[in-house]
Amino acid sequence: MTVPLAQLALPTGTDWPWLQSAAQMAWRACRPWPPEPGDGWTAAPHVATRTPAPDARSIAAARAFAAATASRWGIGAAADDVAAVVSELLTNALRYGVPGADLTDQPGWPIRLGLLFPGPCVVCAVADPSPQIPVLREPDWLAESGRGLQVVSSLSSRWGYCLAPSDRGKVVWAALPIRPA
Repeated sequence: MTVPLAQLALPTGTDWPWLQSAAQMAWRACRPWPPEPGDGWTAAPHVATRTPAPDARSIAAARAFAAATASRWGIGAAADDVAAVVSELLTNALRYGVPGADLTDQPGWPIRLGLLFPGPCVVCAVADPSPQIPVLREPDWLAESGRGLQVVSSLSSRWGYCLAPSDRGKVVWAALPIRPA
Protein backbone atom coordinates (compact mmCIF):
# COMPACT_ATOMS: atom_id res chain seq x y z
CA MET A 1 0.00 0.00 0.00
CA THR A 2 1.40 3.40 -0.93
CA VAL A 3 0.74 6.62 0.90
CA PRO A 4 -0.11 9.62 -1.31
CA LEU A 5 2.45 12.42 -1.34
CA ALA A 6 -0.09 15.00 -0.25
CA GLN A 7 -3.50 15.22 1.22
CA LEU A 8 -5.42 18.17 -0.13
CA ALA A 9 -8.24 19.00 2.19
CA LEU A 10 -10.45 21.75 3.45
CA PRO A 11 -9.32 23.16 6.81
CA THR A 12 -11.24 20.64 8.88
CA GLY A 13 -10.64 17.21 10.32
CA THR A 14 -7.70 15.74 12.15
CA ASP A 15 -5.00 17.58 10.17
CA TRP A 16 -6.41 21.01 10.87
CA PRO A 17 -5.95 21.55 14.64
CA TRP A 18 -2.13 21.53 14.60
CA LEU A 19 -1.97 23.60 11.41
CA GLN A 20 -4.64 25.99 12.71
CA SER A 21 -2.30 26.94 15.56
CA ALA A 22 0.29 28.11 13.04
CA ALA A 23 -2.35 29.76 10.84
CA GLN A 24 -3.66 31.83 13.73
CA MET A 25 -0.15 33.03 14.59
CA ALA A 26 0.65 33.81 10.96
CA TRP A 27 -2.67 35.63 10.55
CA ARG A 28 -1.31 38.37 12.77
CA ALA A 29 1.84 38.58 10.64
CA CYS A 30 0.38 38.68 7.12
CA ARG A 31 -1.39 41.74 5.89
CA PRO A 32 -3.72 41.94 4.15
CA TRP A 33 -5.06 38.58 5.26
CA PRO A 34 -8.58 37.23 4.92
CA PRO A 35 -10.74 37.27 8.06
CA GLU A 36 -9.41 35.23 10.98
CA PRO A 37 -9.14 31.50 10.22
CA GLY A 38 -12.44 29.74 10.68
CA ASP A 39 -14.17 33.10 11.08
CA GLY A 40 -15.61 34.05 7.73
CA TRP A 41 -13.19 33.01 5.01
CA THR A 42 -15.11 33.52 1.80
CA ALA A 43 -13.28 30.62 0.17
CA ALA A 44 -11.50 27.75 1.81
CA PRO A 45 -7.74 28.17 1.73
CA HIS A 46 -5.58 25.65 -0.03
CA VAL A 47 -4.19 23.16 2.48
CA ALA A 48 -1.66 20.39 1.88
CA THR A 49 -0.16 18.19 4.57
CA ARG A 50 2.37 15.43 4.71
CA THR A 51 3.83 13.17 7.36
CA PRO A 52 7.53 12.86 6.55
CA ALA A 53 9.59 9.92 7.70
CA PRO A 54 11.77 10.73 10.72
CA ASP A 55 15.05 10.58 8.80
CA ALA A 56 17.17 12.89 6.67
CA ARG A 57 16.07 11.26 3.39
CA SER A 58 12.65 12.84 3.80
CA ILE A 59 14.05 16.36 3.34
CA ALA A 60 14.47 16.03 -0.44
CA ALA A 61 10.98 14.57 -0.73
CA ALA A 62 9.57 17.45 1.35
CA ARG A 63 11.29 20.00 -0.88
CA ALA A 64 9.79 18.37 -3.97
CA PHE A 65 6.36 18.22 -2.29
CA ALA A 66 6.53 21.93 -1.38
CA ALA A 67 7.63 23.03 -4.85
CA ALA A 68 5.03 20.87 -6.60
CA THR A 69 2.28 22.09 -4.26
CA ALA A 70 3.20 25.75 -4.85
CA SER A 71 3.14 25.17 -8.62
CA ARG A 72 -0.22 23.36 -8.39
CA TRP A 73 -1.63 26.33 -6.46
CA GLY A 74 -0.49 28.77 -9.15
CA ILE A 75 2.27 30.35 -7.08
CA GLY A 76 5.15 28.72 -8.92
CA ALA A 77 7.21 31.91 -8.72
CA ALA A 78 7.46 31.31 -4.95
CA ALA A 79 8.13 27.56 -5.27
CA ASP A 80 11.89 27.78 -4.65
CA ASP A 81 11.44 29.94 -1.55
CA VAL A 82 8.67 27.70 -0.19
CA ALA A 83 10.84 24.62 -0.80
CA ALA A 84 13.84 26.21 0.92
CA VAL A 85 11.81 27.21 3.98
CA VAL A 86 10.22 23.75 4.23
CA SER A 87 13.66 22.16 3.95
CA GLU A 88 15.10 24.27 6.76
CA LEU A 89 12.10 23.82 9.07
CA LEU A 90 12.07 20.06 8.54
CA THR A 91 15.83 19.81 8.99
CA ASN A 92 15.52 21.59 12.34
CA ALA A 93 12.64 19.34 13.40
CA LEU A 94 14.69 16.26 12.58
CA ARG A 95 17.86 17.60 14.18
CA TYR A 96 16.44 19.18 17.33
CA GLY A 97 12.86 17.95 17.64
CA VAL A 98 13.48 14.22 17.66
CA PRO A 99 17.16 13.56 18.35
CA GLY A 100 17.39 9.97 19.51
CA ALA A 101 13.63 9.90 20.12
CA ASP A 102 11.71 6.76 19.37
CA LEU A 103 8.58 8.05 17.67
CA THR A 104 6.85 4.74 18.23
CA ASP A 105 6.54 5.82 21.88
CA GLN A 106 4.31 8.67 20.70
CA PRO A 107 1.66 7.11 18.48
CA GLY A 108 -0.34 9.64 16.54
CA TRP A 109 2.30 12.32 16.94
CA PRO A 110 4.79 12.14 14.12
CA ILE A 111 6.54 15.07 12.56
CA ARG A 112 3.99 16.90 10.42
CA LEU A 113 4.48 19.23 7.46
CA GLY A 114 1.74 21.59 6.35
CA LEU A 115 1.28 24.26 3.73
CA LEU A 116 -1.58 26.74 3.85
CA PHE A 117 -2.39 29.28 1.14
CA PRO A 118 -5.29 31.60 1.95
CA GLY A 119 -4.27 34.47 -0.32
CA PRO A 120 -1.50 36.99 0.22
CA CYS A 121 0.85 34.60 2.03
CA VAL A 122 1.72 30.96 2.01
CA VAL A 123 2.30 29.51 5.47
CA CYS A 124 4.81 26.68 5.86
CA ALA A 125 4.54 24.80 9.16
CA VAL A 126 6.36 21.86 10.72
CA ALA A 127 5.23 20.22 13.95
CA ASP A 128 7.50 18.05 16.06
CA PRO A 129 7.18 16.39 19.47
CA SER A 130 9.81 18.51 21.23
CA PRO A 131 8.84 21.46 23.45
CA GLN A 132 12.29 23.02 22.83
CA ILE A 133 11.75 26.44 21.26
CA PRO A 134 13.63 27.46 18.11
CA VAL A 135 16.28 30.12 18.60
CA LEU A 136 17.65 32.34 15.85
CA ARG A 137 21.42 32.34 16.31
CA GLU A 138 24.30 34.09 14.68
CA PRO A 139 26.48 31.17 13.55
CA ASP A 140 30.23 31.29 13.40
CA TRP A 141 31.12 32.16 9.83
CA LEU A 142 33.21 28.99 9.56
CA ALA A 143 30.47 26.73 10.94
CA GLU A 144 29.08 24.11 8.58
CA SER A 145 25.57 24.37 10.01
CA GLY A 146 23.42 26.66 12.12
CA ARG A 147 22.01 28.93 9.43
CA GLY A 148 18.58 27.34 8.96
CA LEU A 149 16.53 29.92 10.82
CA GLN A 150 18.60 32.68 9.19
CA VAL A 151 17.42 31.36 5.82
CA VAL A 152 13.82 31.08 7.05
CA SER A 153 13.95 34.62 8.44
CA SER A 154 15.35 36.08 5.23
CA LEU A 155 12.78 34.40 2.97
CA SER A 156 9.68 34.99 5.09
CA SER A 157 7.87 38.11 6.19
CA ARG A 158 7.48 36.56 9.64
CA TRP A 159 8.21 33.29 11.37
CA GLY A 160 7.51 31.95 14.81
CA TYR A 161 6.36 29.00 16.83
CA CYS A 162 3.45 27.98 19.00
CA LEU A 163 2.56 25.07 21.20
CA ALA A 164 0.92 22.23 19.39
CA PRO A 165 -2.58 21.25 20.46
CA SER A 166 -2.67 19.36 23.77
CA ASP A 167 0.81 20.71 24.59
CA ARG A 168 2.38 17.88 22.61
CA GLY A 169 5.40 19.61 21.12
CA LYS A 170 5.45 22.71 18.99
CA VAL A 171 4.68 24.00 15.53
CA VAL A 172 7.27 26.21 13.83
CA TRP A 173 5.83 28.31 11.01
CA ALA A 174 6.91 30.86 8.44
CA ALA A 175 4.69 33.16 6.35
CA LEU A 176 6.00 34.01 2.91
CA PRO A 177 4.41 36.89 1.00
CA ILE A 178 3.08 36.05 -2.45
CA ARG A 179 3.64 38.78 -4.96
CA PRO A 180 1.15 39.15 -7.81
CA ALA A 181 2.47 37.82 -11.11
